[in-house]
Amino acid sequence: MTSPNPYAIDADTLSGMKPIRQVVFALGSNDGDPLSNLQGAVAALRDTPDVIVVDVSSVYETDAVGGPADNPPFLNAVVLAETTLDETTLLERALAIEDAYGRVRREHWGPRTLDVDLVVVGRAQVERPDLRLPHPRAHERAFVLVPWAEVEPAGEIPGHGMIADLLESLDTSGVRRRDDLSLED
Repeated sequence: MTSPNPYAIDADTLSGMKPIRQVVFALGSNDGDPLSNLQGAVAALRDTPDVIVVDVSSVYETDAVGGPADNPPFLNAVVLAETTLDETTLLERALAIEDAYGRVRREHWGPRTLDVDLVVVGRAQVERPDLRLPHPRAHERAFVLVPWAEVEPAGEIPGHGMIADLLESLDTSGVRRRDDLSLED
């Protein structure tokens, strides 16, 4: 709670309640059955206690960034949610969902069954070996920003700016909305 009154009491803090924060997850898959993998990730996030899925973007097909030359295109989506969970718990949940879909960390930027990236958690800025928030490259990635802009046009990456402004400086030609594919929200 932010209040101009220096004597204001944050009743939620006193009661032990945690503030509700917005969280953005970026999903990606290009191995196995990518659409089913994304759908499973959405369902797993929806089933996560204390996570309320607010919106799910359309599915986008995107050219692979980095990795081997024969890396197939990805299917990507963004999930907008609200939560009272802390960053560490959210990271653990994202990694558990990846593991459940057989994610194996082989080569950097190589094919994968599922990526569940934690992009932002409220306005948190975290620098740890296991977690950096906001996601350190999200502001450079059209495959994250295009679907995010769809579900939250006024979205912002703390320390980097508004998504709409960031998109103006990116090549979005490799990000194609797939209207023939959809995720159940």
